[in-house]
Amino acid sequence: KLRVWEPSSAYDFGQIVNAVNANKDKAACADLLTITDPKTLPVLLSNKLEGDILLIFIQSLEHYVAGKDPGLAYQHLFYLSKAERFKVVLALLSKNEKGEVQQLFDLLSESKSDQYSLEDLESLKKVYEL
Repeated sequence: KLRVWEPSSAYDFGQIVNAVNANKDKAACADLLTITDPKTLPVLLSNKLEGDILLIFIQSLEHYVAGKDPGLAYQHLFYLSKAERFKVVLALLSKNEKGEVQQLFDLLSESKSDQYSLEDLESLKKVYEL
């Protein structure tokens, strides 16, 4: 498993994300997302958001983060949607890839968190065009 650390810059974050993505290491990606403040995602991603990056984030949140901390998973989904290129990347997702995003939302709707309400989740689903 890759070791990840808290990125100090967008460049650092990009390097870690590229390594995690190249190895398809969802556990390391989950570690990265756990130590990264969701509010900083749009800045850290800069204009580098791509479909494969969005997907590994979604898969990591679904398999490693949402069960332990649904609030953190929700926050990451919320701030991911604020990233540059989000709408473009979303438009290019296949039906199967959209299904993976839907699975994460389903998981979050079954979980309880004081970080979001079902209404919050429903409005974020609209942003993700689900």
